Amino acid sequence: MSSSNGLSSEALLFGGPDKTEDEDIALPRASLNKLIKEVLPDLRVANEVRELLLQCCTEFIHLISSEANEICKSQQKKTMNTEHVLLALDKLGYGEYREDVEELAKTCKEKRRKQSTRLENLGIPEEELYRQQQELFAKAREEQAVHNYEQWHEIQMATMRTIDENSDDDDDDNYD
Repeated sequence: MSSSNGLSSEALLFGGPDKTEDEDIALPRASLNKLIKEVLPDLRVANEVRELLLQCCTEFIHLISSEANEICKSQQKKTMNTEHVLLALDKLGYGEYREDVEELAKTCKEKRRKQSTRLENLGIPEEELYRQQQELFAKAREEQAVHNYEQWHEIQMATMRTIDENSDDDDDDNYD
C-alpha cells in the first residue's frame, strides 16, 4: 500500500530506504512508556512492540499534521489551528475522534488561559509590579556602577604601584 507521498506504509512505519533525516523524528520514549502504563497498567509490553507503537504514533502525528497543513495552505492561512486538525481528522477518516480532540483542545485552551492570568492572581496591581520592577532595575544599575568603580579603582591602584616601582627603579639607576 502506498501513501499520498508515494512511500509505502512499510517504509513510512519502519524507516525503510526512502527515509530521510527529517523523518527520523520520533516521540520521546518516556512519554510513550508513561502512556502504555496508564492505558495498560497490568500488561507487560515487549520492547519490539514499544518500538512499533512509537513508530505508529509518530507516523499518525505526521499524517494528521501533513493533512492539516494542506488544509491550512488551501485556505491560504499561515498558521495552523485546531479547526485544521479537526478537518484533517474528518478527511482522513478519523472523524470518530473529533469530540475527544475538541475536548482536549478546550482543556488546553483553559490551561493556557489559567497560566496567562497567573499575574492577575497575584493580587498586586500592575502599577505596583511596574514600580517594583523599576526599583529592581535601579538597584541593579547601582550595584553595577559600584562594581565598575571598584574595578576602575583597582586598576588605578595597580597602575600607581607600577609607576612607583618603575620610578624607584629609575632612582636606583641614578649615579649622582
